[in-house]
Amino acid sequence: MSAQDSCLSLIKYLLFVFNLFFFVLGSLIFCFGIWILIDKTSFVSFVGLSFMPLQIWSKALAISGILTMGLALLGCVGALKELRCLLGLYFGILLLLFAMQITLGILISTQRTRLERRVKDIVMETIQRYHAHPEESAAEESWDYVQFQLRCCGWNSPRDWFSVPSLSSNDSEVHRVPCSCYNSSASNDSAIFEKLSFPQFSRLGPLARPRHSTDLCLVPANSDIYSEGCARSLQKWLHNNLISIVGICLGVGLLELSFMTLSIFLCRNLDQVYDRLARYL
Repeated sequence: MSAQDSCLSLIKYLLFVFNLFFFVLGSLIFCFGIWILIDKTSFVSFVGLSFMPLQIWSKALAISGILTMGLALLGCVGALKELRCLLGLYFGILLLLFAMQITLGILISTQRTRLERRVKDIVMETIQRYHAHPEESAAEESWDYVQFQLRCCGWNSPRDWFSVPSLSSNDSEVHRVPCSCYNSSASNDSAIFEKLSFPQFSRLGPLARPRHSTDLCLVPANSDIYSEGCARSLQKWLHNNLISIVGICLGVGLLELSFMTLSIFLCRNLDQVYDRLARYL
């Protein structure tokens, strides 16, 4: 066997092994998404988050897993069986994904102001419609999760909540905000703790107990709440994690380029392999 044949065999099996790994990874992602979709109760008790729109996330994970499995299967079979049509299709899909990522990056960098304005409009609309329709609360629950995790309140400041119709009360002039705005580390007030109804607020301690999902959990705005808006907190989070985000994006891009290079190299050299096999036979 010549050095070129050995190189082609090495490339073939490298492509097969890497795609086999991603096929297994896609299978795990798919199974995880199906688990969330079928058995939400077990997932909630395992993770401790009950107000996220689990159905949306489960479907997204399941679809991502299927796409990853399908793409990896093309690479595995195309490399192992040395099928040019599958390798070409595999290369084309990777090229399309890579082009979409580059386009998305350019759009985000050039349309940053418009994107920020659009995100702000969506968040402010979500805040104004907070708990207006309890049966359609996916967006509100997601925003509660953002406030809880980023330790912030409102988009610009907690004052964004003061004009929300569902939070206003005729009996009191004190403004109220959702429980996700409450800064549990700043106070040990048991009276406030008893009002916190979401089981996902695990930081709030064992006194937080679930009630009916239609109950609206509120705390006074003059209590210990987060004073910083989520726009500022999100900017800080992006700044602190910028290197990680860029590193992940570059890693994914380099991985796609590597797979594209291996697949196109193997595809273009299959004729030489077939000629040698024909001569041997």
